Amino acid sequence: MYTTRVCPYCQMAQRLLENKGVAIEKIRVDEEPARRHEMSARARGANTVPQIFIDDLHIGGYRELAQLEVKGELDPLLGL
Repeated sequence: MYTTRVCPYCQMAQRLLENKGVAIEKIRVDEEPARRHEMSARARGANTVPQIFIDDLHIGGYRELAQLEVKGELDPLLGL
């Protein structure tokens, strides 16, 4: 998950995933600004955080993650 320290949506996404027992690799684009270009390239031009990936599958931001959860589609993607 590409994130920053002060992003509330990043924190909500992290909480949702941690509550499921998922280990999160956080890439802090505020601490490593060069990684923002990497994030944008992987996320097909998106430049806001969070940008969430499950393996190489681009999920999107918190809203997309939450929608998957509501529809019951998140757990299978996480292998739960």
